[in-house]
Amino acid sequence: MRSVVRLLLLSTFIALAAGCATQKEAEVLPEKTYYENARQAMNSGNFNEAEENLDSLETYYPFGRYAEQAQLDLIYARYQNMDLEGSRAAADRFMRLNPQSEHLDYALYMRGLASYNMDLGLAARYLPIDVTARNPGEQLQAFRDFSQLLNRFPDSKYAADARQRMIAVRNRMAALELHAARYYIKREAYLAANTRARYVVENFPSTPAVEEALILLTDTYRVLELDDAAEDSVATLRKNFPESDVFADNGDYQSDRLRRQDRSLLNVVTFGLVGED
Repeated sequence: MRSVVRLLLLSTFIALAAGCATQKEAEVLPEKTYYENARQAMNSGNFNEAEENLDSLETYYPFGRYAEQAQLDLIYARYQNMDLEGSRAAADRFMRLNPQSEHLDYALYMRGLASYNMDLGLAARYLPIDVTARNPGEQLQAFRDFSQLLNRFPDSKYAADARQRMIAVRNRMAALELHAARYYIKREAYLAANTRARYVVENFPSTPAVEEALILLTDTYRVLELDDAAEDSVATLRKNFPESDVFADNGDYQSDRLRRQDRSLLNVVTFGLVGED
């Protein structure tokens, strides 16, 4: 009998302890406390703690006095925590819940910024990786976000930076096309290389890649025996880039971009997938 009583008492004690622990875990702080804790954490660079407090603030006080600012801070805290998907989602949520907010330009800017950095990843930030060889993917979305920002809020304080990032995206897109063109040249797929080079000239005319694209365009036209088109591209190159290194002292066009390599037949027909270069 005593054993049964002890067991009942022990069970009651454990239940009470568990109830107290649950009550402690579920304790809700005042709205202002969450907000001030989040701001202090952000000011000290502790974005994990900031995000935790902002999440709690949104959970317990979704329509409180700090709700809008907390949503904005959450976009930034997640961005600083390298949670770019989360930052973009928070920006989307802010724009959906606050369509008339005076801070819409910030949300759009941060959404674009998250997309802009999403393709690069941590490796590209800290390792010598050629980002022009990587698929741009989300940078196209960043371009659209920044474009929307400039169209809707041309006088925003974020407009200048957005404009520069749009230029950077275009430059990267052009560089990616050049990378593909060089790949095809290496594989002696000259028609494909010509198509890529022509795409740069036609679609990214103000990018630094245009000079090299015109050179590759000329060389591939020549190897394809399209002499008139080659002469036209040389003329365009000479007009826009008279100091290009492909022009000799006497003005003649000289390029070795398509210099043939000693490659096995198997390497050629498999586009470099099999066989030694």
